[in-house]
Amino acid sequence: MLEHGGNLNEAARHYGRPRSEWLDLSTGINPRPYPAPVPSPDAWHRLPEPSHALQQAACAYYGAPRLLAVAGTQAAIQALPQLRLQQQGRPSQVVVAAPIYAEHAHCWRRAGHDLREVPYDDLDEAVRGSHCEVLVLCNPNNPTGAMVAPEDVLRWASLLARRGGWLVVDEAFGDTVQAHSVAAHCDQPGLIVLRSVGKFFGLAGLRLGFVGAAPAVLDALADWLGPWSISGPAQQIGSAALGDRPWQAATLQTLLAEGARLQALLAQHGIRASGTALFQWWPEPEAQAFHAAMARAGIWVRLFTRGAGGIRLGLPPDEAGWSRLQEALNTWSQRG
Repeated sequence: MLEHGGNLNEAARHYGRPRSEWLDLSTGINPRPYPAPVPSPDAWHRLPEPSHALQQAACAYYGAPRLLAVAGTQAAIQALPQLRLQQQGRPSQVVVAAPIYAEHAHCWRRAGHDLREVPYDDLDEAVRGSHCEVLVLCNPNNPTGAMVAPEDVLRWASLLARRGGWLVVDEAFGDTVQAHSVAAHCDQPGLIVLRSVGKFFGLAGLRLGFVGAAPAVLDALADWLGPWSISGPAQQIGSAALGDRPWQAATLQTLLAEGARLQALLAQHGIRASGTALFQWWPEPEAQAFHAAMARAGIWVRLFTRGAGGIRLGLPPDEAGWSRLQEALNTWSQRG
């Protein structure tokens, strides 16, 4: 199993500091989650039937013609390589943008596909080449925040569709840059769009996401995943969050401001970071030392050891957290 952020049990065990004493900045999850309503009593009792209210709320929020609810986009990330193999009867030639959320490459490789990891700047050449049947990218990218223009995504999807291929675009962090989303075009042949409720809404524990694609792909994926994949409480809470326009508008403005604040704070300490409104990342040359220094201060950050390596920081939840991060960065800057 790959290592991910949010692993506070590991932090507490390794450093001997109780979970309650950590400032967890290791994920890109909104630190102030949507105030989830209490589900109706029968949501816990009955088997969860497909929710028309959830479907309507999701399509309206993401601007998509049709969506399939899944138990977090991780469920789709794991299932799509298997579904592709089943449908084609052979492995596909897969290009995964790099660096990227590691589960994408891991799942396609584990399913037996012929996989290449290609830098974002070289994706156009890779797609136009003959050795690409499936392209997988995050937009915006996790962890770097790099973005591909929507017109390029749609052009690549059309090119791949003519070969019977797929373009899988993970828009898990797309809520703060909706103009870059291609969810409205997800019924286009060959295009598969992943959206997450966990990040912007801060409801990672809900395990709710959506897949947008042509009807035949969604039907096949639903059959692959089986019945009752989304719990009744998740359906009701997700419907409320996706339909709450005032909360969404206020949260968007807050996250945009705090994302800029985090980038500026890092810049004060000589760190040139990139990212999204929910996180910042940089290719820290002393990544392991930085990670250890923050941990000694009780701050858990995301360490990347593959490729060039790097550090990703999420947003502090309150002013006390901002002050704690400022103090730890001051100590780091003054080392040696």
